[in-house]
Amino acid sequence: MRTSKDRQNSTVRDMTDGSIIKQILVFSLPLMFGNIFQMLYNTVDSIVVGNYVSTQALAAVGSTTMITNMLVFFFNGFSVGAGVIISRFFGAKETARLHKAIETTMTATFIFCIILTILGVAGVKPMLRFMATPDDVFADATTYLTIYFLGFSGLLIYNMGSGILRAVGDTVRPLYFLILTSMMNIALDLFFVRGLHTGIEGVAYATIISQFVSAILIVMLLLRSKDVYRLSLRDLGLDRDILKLIFMVGLPTGIQSVITAFSNIFVQSYINFFGSSCMAGWSSYNKLDSFIMLPMSSIAMAATTFVSQNIGAGKIKRADEGTRVSIGLGVTVTAAIALVLYIFARPAIRLFSAEEAVIEYGSLFIHANVFFLIFNCINHTLAGALRGRGDSKGPMVIMLSTFVALRQIYLFTVTHYVANTPFLVGFGYPVGWMSCCLVEITYYYLKYRSKKA
Repeated sequence: MRTSKDRQNSTVRDMTDGSIIKQILVFSLPLMFGNIFQMLYNTVDSIVVGNYVSTQALAAVGSTTMITNMLVFFFNGFSVGAGVIISRFFGAKETARLHKAIETTMTATFIFCIILTILGVAGVKPMLRFMATPDDVFADATTYLTIYFLGFSGLLIYNMGSGILRAVGDTVRPLYFLILTSMMNIALDLFFVRGLHTGIEGVAYATIISQFVSAILIVMLLLRSKDVYRLSLRDLGLDRDILKLIFMVGLPTGIQSVITAFSNIFVQSYINFFGSSCMAGWSSYNKLDSFIMLPMSSIAMAATTFVSQNIGAGKIKRADEGTRVSIGLGVTVTAAIALVLYIFARPAIRLFSAEEAVIEYGSLFIHANVFFLIFNCINHTLAGALRGRGDSKGPMVIMLSTFVALRQIYLFTVTHYVANTPFLVGFGYPVGWMSCCLVEITYYYLKYRSKKA
């Protein structure tokens, strides 16, 4: 039985009481900074190869993101499901079921590590051919992806461990680990590429070494903790009922993410048509786009945990208010960052490459798309809140219909019957964001708000 003193010293955060906006901010800010440092892994790889290797190497690293995202997003769907269930048990103060959920989650993670590593390595060349990767990029992309997937387990274990901590409200200590290993990744990138002249292999090795270090740190923290989320190796195992609950929430999220990522491979193939300079510009834009999405994804995760804990505690009105506060915060922050990036588009792209053609393409994509990310902010935050309620099928259907089906219809139509230009291809993203926003708001109102009224 934990005493009041234990609760005061605890790193967990009970989000069922207190100021809603403060709870969301205190939870999401460390998470946002942590996500920034996690993004640095791949972004620093791009900066180093773009400046010290070649434009083709930059295009190779950028084009592989769509492939790695498919497996990462599928696993993250499972992580979301686990987080929702753990948050629910934590909010309901069901300690025994909380422990079973954590042990089940980590056991399943180790199994996923084996399966996804095999699938990743085996699928490298087929997926690159499917994307119509140009010959001058193919070899570098193959090398980078193969090494990356061989070290894939480190990323998966860290993501699940930090997901467990997020579920009980602890976003601070995962941030410390990410700061440490991100700095390590930067140092190793420069050491391998500048010092040992290993090229694209060097940045891949730097990434997986750093990810394994973060995985070791997070597992040691869970094993040595004396708090409610302590991991016990002797209790590892799969609880069928809890695993079923996790998959009920996580599987639709994972399927949606995988299919969306797979559809983005089609988008990448449209971009590949315009050559390596356009590919590098698109890659650079996507890295910056990902940074803009960090605040919204962090707030969306906060909304998931906040809503899930409060639903577990039976506080439905507080869960609804937390949803509204999260959307307001996300839109405000996203709009401010989008304005800055729009103004400084060219200098931002120049971080990745000094080639004028790359800068032109990258700036074009930023100016065309950046403000439409406000719609995407609403999409992700509202979807996070819905998953916190245990409703992941609704967001899955909506996002697949808009991010995948409608976007692909748009791309096929404009490239075949209007004009095949980089601008119109890149604008496929906003088309999906805007339509998704409209449908998701309507769904949320009809299913939850109108019934309450």
